[in-house]
Amino acid sequence: MTKTRYALAGAGVRAQMYVGAILGAHSERAELVAIVEPNPVRAAYHAAWVAEEGAPAPRLATPDELESVIRDERVDRVIICARDDLHAELIVRSLEAGADVVVEKPLTIDAASAARIEDAVARTGRQVVLTFNYRYSPRNSALRQVIQDGTIGEVTSIDFSWMLDTNHGADYFRRWHREKKNSGGLLVHKSSHHFDLVNWWIRSQPTRVFASGGLRFYGADNAAARGLGARPARGTHDDGDLFELDLRADETLTALYLDAEEHDGYRRDLDVFSAGITIEDNLALVVDYASGATMSYSLNAHSPWEGYRVAVNGTLGRAELEVIERGAVLAGEGLHPHIDPSLAGADGTTAVRPEGERLRVQRHWEEAYEVPIHGSDGGHGGGDELLLSDVFEGPGDDPLARPADWSDGIRSIAVGIAGNRSLETGLPVKVADLGIALLANG
Repeated sequence: MTKTRYALAGAGVRAQMYVGAILGAHSERAELVAIVEPNPVRAAYHAAWVAEEGAPAPRLATPDELESVIRDERVDRVIICARDDLHAELIVRSLEAGADVVVEKPLTIDAASAARIEDAVARTGRQVVLTFNYRYSPRNSALRQVIQDGTIGEVTSIDFSWMLDTNHGADYFRRWHREKKNSGGLLVHKSSHHFDLVNWWIRSQPTRVFASGGLRFYGADNAAARGLGARPARGTHDDGDLFELDLRADETLTALYLDAEEHDGYRRDLDVFSAGITIEDNLALVVDYASGATMSYSLNAHSPWEGYRVAVNGTLGRAELEVIERGAVLAGEGLHPHIDPSLAGADGTTAVRPEGERLRVQRHWEEAYEVPIHGSDGGHGGGDELLLSDVFEGPGDDPLARPADWSDGIRSIAVGIAGNRSLETGLPVKVADLGIALLANG
Protein backbone atom coordinates (compact mmCIF):
# COMPACT_ATOMS: atom_id res chain seq x y z
CA MET A 1 0.00 0.00 0.00
CA THR A 2 1.35 3.42 -0.99
CA LYS A 3 1.51 5.71 1.99
CA THR A 4 0.26 9.30 1.94
CA ARG A 5 3.21 11.62 2.51
CA TYR A 6 2.63 14.32 5.14
CA ALA A 7 4.45 17.47 6.16
CA LEU A 8 3.70 19.06 9.53
CA ALA A 9 3.65 22.87 9.69
CA GLY A 10 3.79 23.96 13.31
CA ALA A 11 5.18 21.68 16.01
CA GLY A 12 3.58 22.80 19.26
CA VAL A 13 1.46 20.76 21.65
CA ARG A 14 -1.48 20.33 19.28
CA ALA A 15 0.77 18.72 16.66
CA GLN A 16 1.25 15.76 18.97
CA MET A 17 -2.20 14.38 18.13
CA TYR A 18 -1.31 14.12 14.45
CA VAL A 19 2.23 12.85 14.93
CA GLY A 20 0.93 10.19 17.32
CA ALA A 21 -1.71 9.12 14.79
CA ILE A 22 0.84 8.87 11.96
CA LEU A 23 3.24 6.84 14.09
CA GLY A 24 0.52 4.73 15.66
CA ALA A 25 -2.96 3.76 14.51
CA HIS A 26 -2.52 5.10 10.96
CA SER A 27 1.11 4.18 10.29
CA GLU A 28 0.19 1.80 7.47
CA ARG A 29 -1.39 4.61 5.47
CA ALA A 30 0.57 7.70 6.51
CA GLU A 31 4.20 8.81 6.67
CA LEU A 32 5.62 12.00 8.18
CA VAL A 33 8.31 13.16 5.76
CA ALA A 34 8.90 16.74 6.92
CA ILE A 35 8.47 19.07 9.88
CA VAL A 36 8.21 22.77 9.02
CA GLU A 37 8.81 24.72 12.22
CA PRO A 38 10.80 27.93 12.89
CA ASN A 39 11.88 26.89 16.38
CA PRO A 40 14.61 24.22 16.19
CA VAL A 41 13.89 22.87 19.67
CA ARG A 42 10.25 22.11 18.91
CA ALA A 43 11.16 20.60 15.55
CA ALA A 44 13.83 18.40 17.14
CA TYR A 45 11.42 17.26 19.85
CA HIS A 46 9.01 15.77 17.32
CA ALA A 47 11.81 14.43 15.12
CA ALA A 48 13.20 12.56 18.13
CA TRP A 49 9.76 11.04 18.74
CA VAL A 50 9.68 9.80 15.14
CA ALA A 51 13.14 8.27 15.58
CA GLU A 52 12.12 6.55 18.83
CA GLU A 53 9.32 4.81 16.94
CA GLY A 54 11.75 3.56 14.30
CA ALA A 55 10.21 5.54 11.45
CA PRO A 56 12.32 7.29 8.77
CA ALA A 57 13.67 10.65 9.90
CA PRO A 58 11.61 13.61 8.62
CA ARG A 59 13.25 16.55 6.96
CA LEU A 60 13.42 19.59 9.24
CA ALA A 61 12.75 22.92 7.58
CA THR A 62 11.70 26.49 8.29
CA PRO A 63 8.48 28.06 6.93
CA ASP A 64 10.28 29.89 4.11
CA GLU A 65 11.24 26.46 2.74
CA LEU A 66 7.65 25.17 2.54
CA GLU A 67 7.45 25.07 -1.26
CA SER A 68 10.77 23.26 -1.66
CA VAL A 69 9.75 20.78 1.05
CA ILE A 70 6.50 19.98 -0.78
CA ARG A 71 8.36 19.61 -4.09
CA ASP A 72 11.46 17.74 -2.96
CA GLU A 73 9.74 15.43 -0.45
CA ARG A 74 6.76 14.77 -2.75
CA VAL A 75 4.35 15.86 -0.03
CA ASP A 76 0.71 14.91 -0.58
CA ARG A 77 -0.79 16.76 2.37
CA VAL A 78 0.34 19.47 4.78
CA ILE A 79 -1.02 19.39 8.34
CA ILE A 80 -1.13 22.95 9.70
CA CYS A 81 -0.94 23.44 13.47
CA ALA A 82 0.71 26.86 13.44
CA ARG A 83 -0.52 30.05 15.12
CA ASP A 84 -3.95 31.08 13.85
CA ASP A 85 -2.86 34.23 12.02
CA LEU A 86 -0.35 32.16 10.02
CA HIS A 87 -2.91 29.65 8.74
CA ALA A 88 -3.96 31.52 5.60
CA GLU A 89 -0.45 32.04 4.26
CA LEU A 90 0.51 28.41 4.90
CA ILE A 91 -2.72 27.12 3.36
CA VAL A 92 -2.42 29.23 0.21
CA ARG A 93 1.26 28.43 -0.28
CA SER A 94 0.65 24.70 0.24
CA LEU A 95 -2.19 24.62 -2.27
CA GLU A 96 -0.23 26.56 -4.85
CA ALA A 97 2.77 24.24 -4.37
CA GLY A 98 0.60 21.20 -5.16
CA ALA A 99 -0.37 19.76 -1.77
CA ASP A 100 -3.72 19.31 -0.09
CA VAL A 101 -4.16 20.69 3.43
CA VAL A 102 -5.41 19.48 6.81
CA VAL A 103 -5.79 22.45 9.14
CA GLU A 104 -6.71 22.94 12.77
CA LYS A 105 -9.55 25.32 13.49
CA PRO A 106 -9.96 28.16 12.98
CA LEU A 107 -9.44 28.29 9.23
CA THR A 108 -8.06 31.81 9.63
CA ILE A 109 -8.82 34.93 11.68
CA ASP A 110 -10.23 37.62 9.37
CA ALA A 111 -12.28 38.19 6.23
CA ALA A 112 -9.40 39.22 3.95
CA SER A 113 -7.39 36.07 4.58
CA ALA A 114 -10.53 33.90 4.30
CA ALA A 115 -11.10 35.39 0.84
CA ARG A 116 -7.49 34.51 -0.09
CA ILE A 117 -8.08 30.89 0.88
CA GLU A 118 -11.35 30.79 -1.05
CA ASP A 119 -9.56 32.10 -4.15
CA ALA A 120 -6.66 29.63 -3.81
CA VAL A 121 -9.03 26.67 -3.55
CA ALA A 122 -10.86 27.82 -6.68
CA ARG A 123 -7.62 28.32 -8.62
CA THR A 124 -5.88 25.10 -7.59
CA GLY A 125 -8.80 22.71 -7.19
CA ARG A 126 -7.08 21.20 -4.18
CA GLN A 127 -8.65 20.09 -0.89
CA VAL A 128 -8.64 21.76 2.52
CA VAL A 129 -9.89 19.59 5.40
CA LEU A 130 -10.97 21.30 8.65
CA THR A 131 -10.56 19.22 11.80
CA PHE A 132 -13.75 20.01 13.69
CA ASN A 133 -13.45 17.25 16.28
CA TYR A 134 -16.47 18.44 18.26
CA ARG A 135 -18.70 17.25 15.41
CA TYR A 136 -17.44 13.73 16.11
CA SER A 137 -18.13 13.81 19.84
CA PRO A 138 -20.95 11.29 20.42
CA ARG A 139 -23.01 13.74 22.48
CA ASN A 140 -22.94 16.35 19.72
CA SER A 141 -23.63 13.73 17.07
CA ALA A 142 -26.60 12.55 19.13
CA LEU A 143 -28.09 16.06 19.12
CA ARG A 144 -27.53 16.34 15.37
CA GLN A 145 -29.41 13.04 14.94
CA VAL A 146 -32.35 14.28 17.00
CA ILE A 147 -32.63 17.45 14.94
CA GLN A 148 -32.01 15.67 11.63
CA ASP A 149 -34.74 13.13 12.38
CA GLY A 150 -37.24 15.95 12.77
CA THR A 151 -38.03 14.97 16.36
CA ILE A 152 -38.42 18.59 17.49
CA GLY A 153 -39.63 19.92 14.13
CA GLU A 154 -38.17 22.98 12.41
CA VAL A 155 -35.61 24.76 14.58
CA THR A 156 -36.73 28.23 15.67
CA SER A 157 -34.07 29.24 18.19
CA ILE A 158 -30.96 28.08 20.04
CA ASP A 159 -29.66 29.05 23.49
CA PHE A 160 -25.96 28.19 23.79
CA SER A 161 -23.74 28.88 26.83
CA TRP A 162 -20.10 27.82 27.04
CA MET A 163 -18.12 27.95 30.28
CA LEU A 164 -14.31 27.86 30.29
CA ASP A 165 -12.91 27.37 33.77
CA THR A 166 -10.06 29.08 35.58
CA ASN A 167 -7.55 26.52 34.33
CA HIS A 168 -8.51 26.09 30.69
CA GLY A 169 -10.00 29.54 30.21
CA ALA A 170 -7.10 31.25 31.92
CA ASP A 171 -4.64 29.53 29.62
CA TYR A 172 -5.77 31.62 26.64
CA PHE A 173 -4.63 34.70 28.55
CA ARG A 174 -1.10 33.37 29.18
CA ARG A 175 -0.01 32.63 25.63
CA TRP A 176 -0.17 34.03 22.08
CA HIS A 177 -3.97 33.86 22.02
CA ARG A 178 -4.10 36.87 24.39
CA GLU A 179 -3.43 39.22 21.44
CA LYS A 180 -6.31 39.47 19.00
CA LYS A 181 -3.92 40.07 16.09
CA ASN A 182 -2.67 36.49 16.61
CA SER A 183 -5.92 34.65 17.30
CA GLY A 184 -8.90 36.76 16.32
CA GLY A 185 -9.91 36.59 19.98
CA LEU A 186 -11.95 33.85 21.57
CA LEU A 187 -14.85 34.56 19.18
CA VAL A 188 -12.68 33.20 16.37
CA HIS A 189 -10.14 30.90 18.02
CA LYS A 190 -12.40 29.09 20.48
CA SER A 191 -15.97 29.87 19.48
CA SER A 192 -15.48 28.78 15.86
CA HIS A 193 -15.90 25.26 17.28
CA HIS A 194 -19.25 26.24 18.75
CA PHE A 195 -20.49 28.18 15.74
CA ASP A 196 -19.60 25.25 13.50
CA LEU A 197 -21.64 22.96 15.72
CA VAL A 198 -24.71 25.18 15.33
CA ASN A 199 -24.23 25.52 11.55
CA TRP A 200 -23.95 21.74 11.36
CA TRP A 201 -26.74 20.93 13.82
CA ILE A 202 -29.34 23.06 12.05
CA ARG A 203 -27.86 22.79 8.52
CA SER A 204 -27.86 26.52 7.94
CA GLN A 205 -25.44 29.45 7.89
CA PRO A 206 -25.31 32.76 9.78
CA THR A 207 -26.61 35.95 8.20
CA ARG A 208 -26.37 38.65 10.90
CA VAL A 209 -24.46 39.04 14.16
CA PHE A 210 -24.71 41.45 17.08
CA ALA A 211 -22.09 41.14 19.82
CA SER A 212 -21.35 42.59 23.23
CA GLY A 213 -18.51 41.82 25.59
CA GLY A 214 -15.18 42.82 27.02
CA LEU A 215 -12.16 42.01 29.16
CA ARG A 216 -13.75 41.99 32.61
CA PHE A 217 -11.76 39.50 34.70
CA TYR A 218 -8.21 39.00 33.38
CA GLY A 219 -5.70 41.75 32.58
CA ALA A 220 -3.80 44.36 34.54
CA ASP A 221 -6.66 46.86 34.88
CA ASN A 222 -9.03 44.29 36.34
CA ALA A 223 -6.35 43.03 38.72
CA ALA A 224 -5.73 46.57 39.95
CA ALA A 225 -9.45 47.24 40.36
CA ARG A 226 -9.77 44.17 42.57
CA GLY A 227 -6.73 45.11 44.61
CA LEU A 228 -4.55 42.17 43.59
CA GLY A 229 -1.43 44.29 43.84
CA ALA A 230 1.69 44.31 41.67
CA ARG A 231 2.32 41.12 39.70
CA PRO A 232 5.29 39.87 37.69
CA ALA A 233 5.03 39.49 33.91
CA ARG A 234 5.33 35.73 34.40
CA GLY A 235 5.06 33.42 37.37
CA THR A 236 7.64 33.41 40.14
CA HIS A 237 6.85 29.78 41.06
CA ASP A 238 7.27 30.61 44.74
CA ASP A 239 3.97 31.90 46.06
CA GLY A 240 1.43 29.20 45.20
CA ASP A 241 -0.52 31.52 42.88
CA LEU A 242 -3.57 29.58 41.66
CA PHE A 243 -3.44 31.38 38.29
CA GLU A 244 0.20 30.59 37.67
CA LEU A 245 1.39 28.01 35.15
CA ASP A 246 4.73 26.47 36.12
CA LEU A 247 6.14 25.05 32.89
CA ARG A 248 8.67 23.04 34.91
CA ALA A 249 5.87 20.89 36.31
CA ASP A 250 5.10 19.37 32.91
CA GLU A 251 7.80 17.58 30.88
CA THR A 252 6.14 18.30 27.55
CA LEU A 253 5.62 22.00 28.24
CA THR A 254 9.22 22.25 29.45
CA ALA A 255 10.56 20.59 26.32
CA LEU A 256 8.39 22.45 23.81
CA TYR A 257 8.38 25.92 25.35
CA LEU A 258 10.67 26.58 28.33
CA ASP A 259 13.67 24.94 26.68
CA ALA A 260 12.82 26.63 23.36
CA GLU A 261 12.54 30.23 24.57
CA GLU A 262 16.07 31.24 23.67
CA HIS A 263 15.36 30.73 19.97
CA ASP A 264 12.27 32.85 19.48
CA GLY A 265 11.54 34.60 22.79
CA TYR A 266 8.06 33.11 23.05
CA ARG A 267 6.94 32.86 26.67
CA ARG A 268 4.17 30.34 27.27
CA ASP A 269 3.51 31.26 30.91
CA LEU A 270 2.69 34.99 30.99
CA ASP A 271 0.68 36.20 33.96
CA VAL A 272 -3.05 36.33 33.20
CA PHE A 273 -3.28 39.64 35.06
CA SER A 274 -0.45 41.35 33.21
CA ALA A 275 -0.73 44.10 30.60
CA GLY A 276 -1.01 43.52 26.86
CA ILE A 277 -4.19 41.43 26.68
CA THR A 278 -6.41 42.55 23.80
CA ILE A 279 -9.04 39.78 23.73
CA GLU A 280 -12.33 39.51 25.63
CA ASP A 281 -13.14 37.09 28.46
CA ASN A 282 -16.92 37.68 28.55
CA LEU A 283 -18.95 37.59 25.33
CA ALA A 284 -22.61 37.54 24.34
CA LEU A 285 -24.03 37.33 20.81
CA VAL A 286 -27.33 37.26 18.96
CA VAL A 287 -26.98 35.45 15.63
CA ASP A 288 -29.57 35.13 12.85
CA TYR A 289 -29.49 32.23 10.39
CA ALA A 290 -30.64 31.78 6.81
CA SER A 291 -33.15 29.18 7.96
CA GLY A 292 -34.93 31.76 10.09
CA ALA A 293 -33.57 30.52 13.41
CA THR A 294 -31.90 32.81 15.96
CA MET A 295 -29.17 31.92 18.46
CA SER A 296 -28.30 33.55 21.76
CA TYR A 297 -24.69 32.65 22.63
CA SER A 298 -22.47 33.40 25.58
CA LEU A 299 -18.88 32.57 26.52
CA ASN A 300 -17.32 32.98 29.95
CA ALA A 301 -13.58 32.34 30.33
CA HIS A 302 -13.29 32.42 34.14
CA SER A 303 -15.97 30.00 35.28
CA PRO A 304 -15.41 27.76 38.35
CA TRP A 305 -16.50 24.76 36.25
CA GLU A 306 -16.15 23.81 32.59
CA GLY A 307 -18.73 22.64 30.11
CA TYR A 308 -21.66 23.82 28.04
CA ARG A 309 -25.42 23.93 27.83
CA VAL A 310 -27.39 24.13 24.63
CA ALA A 311 -31.14 24.18 24.15
CA VAL A 312 -32.68 23.86 20.70
CA ASN A 313 -36.30 24.95 20.34
CA GLY A 314 -38.38 23.63 17.47
CA THR A 315 -41.93 23.68 16.20
CA LEU A 316 -42.57 20.25 17.77
CA GLY A 317 -40.61 20.55 21.02
CA ARG A 318 -37.18 21.11 22.56
CA ALA A 319 -33.84 19.31 22.95
CA GLU A 320 -31.45 20.13 25.79
CA LEU A 321 -27.81 19.05 25.99
CA GLU A 322 -25.80 19.63 29.17
CA VAL A 323 -22.12 18.69 29.37
CA ILE A 324 -19.96 19.06 32.50
CA GLU A 325 -16.40 18.43 31.41
CA ARG A 326 -14.85 19.40 34.75
CA GLY A 327 -16.95 19.95 37.82
CA ALA A 328 -14.54 22.19 39.72
CA VAL A 329 -11.03 23.59 39.73
CA LEU A 330 -9.42 22.73 43.06
CA ALA A 331 -6.29 24.23 44.57
CA GLY A 332 -3.23 22.01 44.34
CA GLU A 333 -4.66 19.64 41.72
CA GLY A 334 -2.41 20.78 38.87
CA LEU A 335 -3.26 21.71 35.29
CA HIS A 336 -6.70 20.57 34.12
CA PRO A 337 -7.68 18.38 37.10
CA HIS A 338 -10.53 15.91 36.76
CA ILE A 339 -12.86 15.61 39.73
CA ASP A 340 -14.13 12.32 41.09
CA PRO A 341 -17.95 12.71 41.35
CA SER A 342 -17.87 10.73 44.59
CA LEU A 343 -15.80 13.41 46.34
CA ALA A 344 -17.45 15.66 48.89
CA GLY A 345 -17.15 19.42 48.75
CA ALA A 346 -14.90 21.56 50.92
CA ASP A 347 -17.44 21.60 53.77
CA GLY A 348 -17.69 17.81 53.77
CA THR A 349 -21.40 17.85 52.94
CA THR A 350 -21.94 19.34 49.49
CA ALA A 351 -21.26 17.03 46.56
CA VAL A 352 -18.90 18.25 43.87
CA ARG A 353 -20.69 19.06 40.61
CA PRO A 354 -20.68 15.67 38.84
CA GLU A 355 -18.96 15.43 35.48
CA GLY A 356 -21.02 13.92 32.70
CA GLU A 357 -23.47 14.63 29.92
CA ARG A 358 -27.19 14.45 29.37
CA LEU A 359 -29.36 14.90 26.29
CA ARG A 360 -33.06 15.37 27.01
CA VAL A 361 -35.85 15.70 24.48
CA GLN A 362 -39.38 16.85 25.16
CA ARG A 363 -42.05 17.14 22.49
CA HIS A 364 -45.18 19.18 22.95
CA TRP A 365 -47.83 17.40 25.02
CA GLU A 366 -45.40 14.60 25.93
CA GLU A 367 -43.15 13.64 28.84
CA ALA A 368 -39.43 14.38 28.59
CA TYR A 369 -37.02 11.52 27.92
CA GLU A 370 -33.27 11.04 27.82
CA VAL A 371 -31.43 10.08 24.65
CA PRO A 372 -28.60 7.60 25.37
CA ILE A 373 -25.07 8.75 24.49
CA HIS A 374 -22.49 6.05 23.81
CA GLY A 375 -18.73 6.11 23.30
CA SER A 376 -17.74 9.41 24.90
CA ASP A 377 -14.32 8.37 26.21
CA GLY A 378 -11.21 10.06 24.83
CA GLY A 379 -10.19 13.53 23.73
CA HIS A 380 -12.89 16.10 22.98
CA GLY A 381 -15.67 13.88 24.27
CA GLY A 382 -14.62 10.87 22.22
CA GLY A 383 -14.36 12.84 18.99
CA ASP A 384 -10.60 12.82 18.34
CA GLU A 385 -10.22 9.18 17.33
CA LEU A 386 -13.21 9.28 15.00
CA LEU A 387 -11.91 12.46 13.42
CA LEU A 388 -8.41 11.06 12.92
CA SER A 389 -9.85 8.01 11.22
CA ASP A 390 -11.61 10.22 8.70
CA VAL A 391 -8.48 12.35 8.20
CA PHE A 392 -6.06 9.48 7.62
CA GLU A 393 -8.26 6.68 6.32
CA GLY A 394 -10.66 8.84 4.31
CA PRO A 395 -14.28 9.59 5.21
CA GLY A 396 -16.87 6.96 4.52
CA ASP A 397 -20.59 7.36 3.95
CA ASP A 398 -21.58 9.43 6.98
CA PRO A 399 -25.32 10.10 7.38
CA LEU A 400 -24.46 12.87 9.86
CA ALA A 401 -22.14 14.65 7.40
CA ARG A 402 -19.38 15.17 9.97
CA PRO A 403 -16.34 15.66 7.67
CA ALA A 404 -15.70 19.38 7.11
CA ASP A 405 -13.84 21.43 4.51
CA TRP A 406 -12.78 25.03 3.90
CA SER A 407 -16.36 26.16 3.26
CA ASP A 408 -17.44 24.92 6.70
CA GLY A 409 -14.40 26.69 8.11
CA ILE A 410 -15.48 29.98 6.55
CA ARG A 411 -19.04 29.64 7.80
CA SER A 412 -17.79 28.97 11.33
CA ILE A 413 -15.41 31.93 11.53
CA ALA A 414 -17.98 34.21 9.88
CA VAL A 415 -19.80 34.59 13.19
CA GLY A 416 -16.62 35.47 15.07
CA ILE A 417 -15.35 37.89 12.41
CA ALA A 418 -18.72 39.63 12.24
CA GLY A 419 -18.86 39.57 16.04
CA ASN A 420 -15.51 41.33 16.27
CA ARG A 421 -16.74 44.02 13.89
CA SER A 422 -19.87 44.40 15.97
CA LEU A 423 -17.77 44.80 19.13
CA GLU A 424 -15.80 47.55 17.39
CA THR A 425 -18.81 49.43 16.01
CA GLY A 426 -21.58 48.65 18.49
CA LEU A 427 -23.81 47.73 15.54
CA PRO A 428 -25.19 44.49 14.07
CA VAL A 429 -23.14 43.17 11.13
CA LYS A 430 -24.46 41.37 8.06
CA VAL A 431 -22.32 38.36 7.21
CA ALA A 432 -22.83 39.00 3.49
CA ASP A 433 -20.95 42.29 3.90
CA LEU A 434 -17.71 40.62 5.04
CA GLY A 435 -16.39 40.43 1.47
CA ILE A 436 -16.29 36.62 1.19
CA ALA A 437 -18.02 35.25 -1.92
CA LEU A 438 -19.27 32.07 -0.25
CA LEU A 439 -21.13 34.08 2.39
CA ALA A 440 -22.43 36.67 -0.04
CA ASN A 441 -23.88 33.94 -2.27
CA GLY A 442 -25.02 31.63 0.54
